[in-house]
Amino acid sequence: MAKRTRVTNSIRSLRFASGEMTQADLAERIGVTRQTVIAIEQGRYSPSLEVAFQIARVFGTPLEEVFQYPDAPDGDHA
Repeated sequence: MAKRTRVTNSIRSLRFASGEMTQADLAERIGVTRQTVIAIEQGRYSPSLEVAFQIARVFGTPLEEVFQYPDAPDGDHA
């Protein structure tokens, strides 16, 4: 089983706030497969920076409102 990414996202809620956009609709708009959108949405895959920006642009929202990355735990200075 693939390790989940630490990056979280608000794609599902943004899709529903955008007239219940389907995963297939989003995938078509950003040029990826529906399976890729599902994996990103479920946190099983981190998109490339380019795809992340494309997703944010589709929703007309800043990147930070679509994707979140938790603060590093104490002692973890990557």
